[in-house]
Amino acid sequence: MRHLFAALLSLPGLVGAAMLSINNGNTHLELEKPALLSHSEARDIDIPNDVSYQRPMRYRAVPFAPLLKQAGFKASDTVRIVALDGFAATLPASLLLNENGAEPWLAIEPDEARWPPVKPGGDGASAGPLYLVWLNPEKSKVTPEQWPYQIARIDRVAAIEERYPALAPAATLAADSPVRAGFAMFQKHCMACHTLNRAGDANLGPDLNVPRNPTEYLREPYLQVLIRNPQSLRSWGKAQMPAFSEDTLSETELNQLMRYLKHMATRKVR
Repeated sequence: MRHLFAALLSLPGLVGAAMLSINNGNTHLELEKPALLSHSEARDIDIPNDVSYQRPMRYRAVPFAPLLKQAGFKASDTVRIVALDGFAATLPASLLLNENGAEPWLAIEPDEARWPPVKPGGDGASAGPLYLVWLNPEKSKVTPEQWPYQIARIDRVAAIEERYPALAPAATLAADSPVRAGFAMFQKHCMACHTLNRAGDANLGPDLNVPRNPTEYLREPYLQVLIRNPQSLRSWGKAQMPAFSEDTLSETELNQLMRYLKHMATRKVR
């Protein structure tokens, strides 16, 4: 589904496929796959509806929270999970450390029992070697973008608006502005693949403001259809953009995202 070798070229410093790097700024851990498989808390888990495989899956996995705690992460931190292909999911550490909501697990692909390809007929790559999966994702409204696979690195980072001021809406907007709510939707659903104003962690999809914002060349009803079901407008076997159902992105949230995109069309970087 996503291109591994291009990523290895575009992301210098990523560790190899058999190693996980965890860095919180003060503590740096490098965990090899055999060590993860033999972790004291590793066990087999069943995922009833796996986001990547669209069917039930069983994995050998380690709870995610102890790994973050071992590296010194706190609930107030922001976590960036970087995949081998450049996909970059930014999540609040509180979600990954929460013991009362959805349960995050790091699934580990055994060498002797490889997982199937994520996209049959594609490049044959699986979700391995490491994959963030969730038990009871509905408890914390975990979205598909929060299931990153082919994980190589986990970093503590500053908040999005601190790292990338070019993404932030105008400071004069009210705290309860729909544009600000749309900015939160952009961070949650779009930043894993897209930049905006050439700012962001990912490099999978096109920039959403430079040179043109999609609200400038697509009428809003069609842009909403594109987000809801990309293949209904642009049928392409190698398409990577997922569909966003109302269970993932409500109508209110979609409208907020539209407001943010329209607003940012007036705030292009030069």
